[in-house]
Amino acid sequence: MTEALELARFVERARLGDLSEQALEQLKIRVLDTVGVAIGALNALPIATIRNLVDELGGCPHSTLIGGGRTAPDRAAFYNGALSRYLDFMDSYIASGETCHPSDNLGAVLATAEMREASGAEFLTALAVAYQIHIRLSDLAPVREKGFDHTTQGAYAAAAGAAKALGLPRAPIANAIAISGTANNALRVTRTGALSNWKGLAYPNVGMSATLAALLASRGITGPEAVFEGVSGFKEVIAGPFQIDWREENLEGVRRSIVKQHNAEIHAQSAIDAALDIRARPGFDASAVAAIRLKIFAVAHRIIGGGEEGDKRLVRTKEEADHSLPYMLAVALIDGQVQPAQFAPERIAADDVQGLLRKVTVTPDPHLSAQFPQRLPAELEVERQDGIVLRARRDDYHGFHTRPFDWATARRKFDCVTSALTDPSERDALAEVIATLEERPVAALASLLGAIRLPAVGGEQI
Repeated sequence: MTEALELARFVERARLGDLSEQALEQLKIRVLDTVGVAIGALNALPIATIRNLVDELGGCPHSTLIGGGRTAPDRAAFYNGALSRYLDFMDSYIASGETCHPSDNLGAVLATAEMREASGAEFLTALAVAYQIHIRLSDLAPVREKGFDHTTQGAYAAAAGAAKALGLPRAPIANAIAISGTANNALRVTRTGALSNWKGLAYPNVGMSATLAALLASRGITGPEAVFEGVSGFKEVIAGPFQIDWREENLEGVRRSIVKQHNAEIHAQSAIDAALDIRARPGFDASAVAAIRLKIFAVAHRIIGGGEEGDKRLVRTKEEADHSLPYMLAVALIDGQVQPAQFAPERIAADDVQGLLRKVTVTPDPHLSAQFPQRLPAELEVERQDGIVLRARRDDYHGFHTRPFDWATARRKFDCVTSALTDPSERDALAEVIATLEERPVAALASLLGAIRLPAVGGEQI
């Protein structure tokens, strides 16, 4: 039996009852969180551009678009995935050599589940499968150091989730996984140097491709059966050797994923808390800051601190700002929060934050690096112009696996990020459906998402 077939057997056998009560609660929290940040992005100009293209291209109306309308499932997977990714406020999973965002799989799973007229229980099961595969491949087959993007592992997870949502048997599941995994090996340049819109669209593209792979497999199209272990396969060319015994896997991986408290790259969460601790001290004045010094673990320095992936004090766009520790620390110290409003173009360009971010120095610390990823330690010093140094340290944050969100906390974030684009009755209805989704058809969720009114962008209704 090939490794793709072994993985497909795991996918085929998965049932909602395999999740513990705690895992099911956390999975529904992830759905609420992902839907919330997707709704919160409906008024973004890149999203409007994508929506206009989707409408222009058309598509058989099998799957709902958040904000109204229906289209082909692969295009719905792309558009809804782009929404959930745009704010960079989605969940994360941190392994020692890889960071991924398992909620990226929701777009593909929702689109295919709705097409099949699946139950909410089937949708949740397929999503849990995608989480488990994405997390375990990130654990054991990291690709970042090889120059590939974390969407590479996601190609297997999204295809498996979509195939499960379609109710496919083992052989077509394996073919969907093989097609998607072979076709989607993305370059890490996506997240290095000057960041582009593609940073937020790379995984939606994988979700679209994985959805198509599952649909092709459902019609009998086959993929390379030895995609993992074969000559020039994933192990030989990209990941190197690794082994996962899928017979021993469960669906508890979602409990190891983490939710963002701040609208910022995941490795910045603890450092932002430290900045807010300092800002809360009596008499603090950001305009009187002379220097900001942050010690942090090496991965954070590399990705968002100005290490190997480019200068992080040149910040011109949202994509650059939410991956810049200097920017995020500066805006936290000035504004007292890092939420979507802190990434408006006029906020990014403002003199106060642009001046303060240039006073930030980020240094990797071996002692802090040794604690990663079990902790996200950050030690911050803010030196005032009078020479007084204010210090704060954080090892984790609310949303990390040491202090996970409960439903009430997730609902507060959901309400906050969606309040400008929904009314209280819409928020209550969505939360109620998601909280009881295992008892409902997935169409109950899709219809509510489709009923949300698209906002005006540039003075015109989209």
